[in-house]
Order: sequence, then structure tokens, then C-alpha cells
Amino acid sequence: MTSSAPLPSPAVASAPAPAPSDRRRWFALAIVMTAAFMDLVDVTIVNIAIPSIERDTGASFSSIQWIVAGYALAFAAGLITGGRLGDIYGRKRLFLIGIGGFTLASALCGFAANPEMLVASRLLQGATAALMVPQVLSIVHATFPAHERGKVFGLFGAIVGLGAVSGPLLGALLTEWNIAGLEWRPIFLINLPVGIIGLVLGSKYISESKSPKALRLDLTGVVLVTLGMLMLIYPLTRGRELGWPLWGYLSMAGSVLVFLVLVLFERAKGSRDGSPLVELSLFRVRSFAAGIAVQLTFGIGLGIFFLVWTLYMQQGLGWSALKAGTTGIPFSVSVSVAAGLSVQKLVPRFGRKVLQAGALLMAAGLLLYIWESGHYGMEITSWQMALPLVVMGVGMGLIVAPLADAVLSEVPKEHSGSASGLFNTVQQMGNALGLGLVSVVFFGAIGDRLTPAQVGPAFADAFEQSLWWVAGVLLVIFVVMFALPARPKQHVEGADEEAVEAPAGELAGGPAENPLGGGPVANDDAGEAAGEPVLTH
Repeated sequence: MTSSAPLPSPAVASAPAPAPSDRRRWFALAIVMTAAFMDLVDVTIVNIAIPSIERDTGASFSSIQWIVAGYALAFAAGLITGGRLGDIYGRKRLFLIGIGGFTLASALCGFAANPEMLVASRLLQGATAALMVPQVLSIVHATFPAHERGKVFGLFGAIVGLGAVSGPLLGALLTEWNIAGLEWRPIFLINLPVGIIGLVLGSKYISESKSPKALRLDLTGVVLVTLGMLMLIYPLTRGRELGWPLWGYLSMAGSVLVFLVLVLFERAKGSRDGSPLVELSLFRVRSFAAGIAVQLTFGIGLGIFFLVWTLYMQQGLGWSALKAGTTGIPFSVSVSVAAGLSVQKLVPRFGRKVLQAGALLMAAGLLLYIWESGHYGMEITSWQMALPLVVMGVGMGLIVAPLADAVLSEVPKEHSGSASGLFNTVQQMGNALGLGLVSVVFFGAIGDRLTPAQVGPAFADAFEQSLWWVAGVLLVIFVVMFALPARPKQHVEGADEEAVEAPAGELAGGPAENPLGGGPVANDDAGEAAGEPVLTH
């Protein structure tokens, strides 16, 4: 495999124009990115609608907690398994099953007759999202040649930026508009037309890919990873509401033992039949291991920031959900713009320094936010928040898109689903850890028995203290980023390190192996064998 030496065939000199299937991959990209956006929005959109759900369904406090946390729990527990299923049975197939199930679950949420049905539907929504989401990055990794992934991951970063704050804003708009008297229900029903269109177009435009090796599903691994994730994330998600009971600490400690057993079992299974659920060899890839560490730490920081930011604006400053949601627009736009520039223009030239600059910029934005909160106090306005949010957004945009690219850049294609599942899983673990830490760094700074006049200043003070913690996390990320490759080789324009140097006989017209893992590809055009890989549908 090489990205610079020409293939020893006359066909290279007269490579034909890209096949129609090559153009179709951009349609496929739009479809999987839309699905990723749906998931990002659904993680947060329900928070804004909680008061409306309580009034309409009479849901108890416990039911509300399950409506919020059920999605995250089912999603996090199933991500690694969902990614591996894509490697085994086909990423397109699992993506379509996932988006179909997600759409059905959204309809069940929207038409839920009682809180119990809504909780069950949210669990189903999270489980089907776990089948859908890991396929997004693995489809990109398997479908696009390396020199195009910079542009693709720039778009991915823009979607992440939009999704980060679109959930609360969209939830506020749909709830306040009270479309057809449905109150909160449109926050789920809006997924129906999007999901149906994605299902129809996805079946047409997405190319199938899977591992070229014959893998089998590791059921013991599935049980262990699901158990370990639930034992860790459930207490973190609900610990504060339950008063941090002893069993929660025991469960989190026990999850470490479960993950240790998982590692030992997967190592033995990998040696025995080469078909583990978690491909431990991925952690020998330096870019993957370092990127996973950064992703976990980054998730902790974001988990803290987004929750305390929302609480500060709505409960501390007394702003409406709509005002709080629109305040985040500068942040979202900044992330989207910076994400596109970082991968396409900056990372090819400056390498990992771009990601490190992003961490420092985010920290600088937080420090500016701390100063403004202390200076303006309870009189702070949305437009005064715009500057620190833009600085933070630019910093986040410089990180999110290149990080996804760095984590998957050197991963073998046959394990891209497993790698994508792990990448998304550690993000969820980081977010859960961050949410758990909120009870310490935020609520721990708020005194008990506050008078109404003391609530706002107490929340503002706790917000400032929490931002110091997030800034510290970002400095840790800055240091960990030194373990990332200094300069990503996949960003050399026109290069494709995964181009297969086939024997001359195959280039001349013999059967070539499908690079996306669907068996042999009928090689009717010697130029296609020498040029872009042929994709199957």
C-alpha cells in the first residue's frame, strides 16, 4: 500500500472520470450526517420540554428522570456492539435498521399515551441510535479515500457544532409554538419525515461495506460491555437525584472489575478465533489510543459545561428556554465555521498544533466568560456572552473534526465499525462522568436553604467555579494531545494510503477484491481498478 508511487500499469496514465458511484457517495454522506444530527439533537431536545411533559402526562419525578436518562443509558450501552455488528453484517444494513428503528421509536414517543410508554420508547430510541450512529463514521472511513476525508470530517465537525446547541433551541421553539395543540409531542414527531427520507435515500445511495474477514458476534463480550457500561453510567446519571447511595459507588467500582474481565476475555478470544467484540489491537495504533484519551477527557469537560451553562441561564438568571437557546447561536455558528477550516486548511499545514490551539482557545473563552459573569453579575445580557461563546466555539471547532479524523485515520477498514463504536462510547462515558462531576463542582458550591434573592447570585458563583474546572480539563487535554501524530499523513492532497497495489493481471482486467469488503468486484474497466475503488450497492 502506498500513496505516492504510481501503479505499474498503463491504465494509470489515462484514468477515466470518476464512476457515477463515486459521485453518489456525497449523497450518502448527506444522509448519514443528517442521521448523526438527529441523534445529537435528541440527546438534549427533551430537557426543554420537561415542564410540558409533566403537565400533559402527569409524569412523576422518577419517570421524568428515566425519560431523560433512558436514552443516554441505552445509547451508551449499545454503541460498541452496534459498531461491531456493522463490521460483521454490513454497515449500510445496520445503518438502515438503526434509522428505521429510530424513526419508529420517535413515533412511539410522539404518540405515547402515558409516562411508562414514553420511557419504554426512549429506551428503544437510544438502543436503535446505538445501531445507527457508529455506522456514520465507519461508512465515511470505508467509503471516502484518505485525501477526501479532511473535507468530510470538516462537515462532520460542523454538524457536531450545530447539534450541540440546536437541541435546546429546537425544543424550545417546537414546545412554545404548540403546533396543532400537540404541546411537547412535535419534538419527537419531527424525526418522522427526516427518518423516512433517510431510510429511502439511504437504501439507494449508501454503499455496502463490511469487514473482509469472516467475523462472528462475540455474545459474551456483548454481555460484559453492556453490563459494565450500565454499572458505570446509571449511577452517574441518576446519582445526584438519588442522593448518591452506597450501591451507586459499589456499582461504579464493580464496573472497573467488569471491564478488566472484558479485556482479559477479549484478549483470549482474539488469540483464539480473531473475532472479539472489542478489537484490542486498535489500542496499539498510537493515533487511535491517544485520540480516545483526548475524546474521553474532552467529553468530561463538555458534560460539565453544557449542563451548568443551561442551569446558569435558566435557573440562575431566570431566562426563558427560548432566550437561553438563542444565546447559544454564536457558539454553534463558530464551531461549524472553525470545524470546516480546521480540517481542510489548518491541520494539513500545522498538524496537531491546531487541536492544541483549539484547547487553549476554549480555555481562554472560559476565562473571559468567568470575568464577564463576575463583572456584569445578574445584569449580564446575551450579546455580552457572545464574545466568550465565539472564542470557545472556534476552539471547539478546531478540535472536534480533526479529532474524529485522527482517531480513525490509521484504523484498518475491517475494524472501522468497532473503532467508531469505541470512539462514540468514550464520548458518552466522558459526558456521563462530566454530568456526575456537576454535582460536586456546581451543586456543591450552592448552599442549602437559599432565599429567592440568593438563588441567582449563588448559581452565578457556582457557574464561575465550574468553569475553572472545565478550563483545567482543557489544559489536561492540551498536554495529552502531544501523544497525537504531529502531522496526519492522510491529508496530503491527492494521496490515498489505502490504494491497493493489485497485481498487473488484476489491473489488466482480472477480478479485483472489493476494498469495502463485499467480496470480489467485477472489474469491467481497467481504469476503475487503477483509479477510484468500485463501490457495491
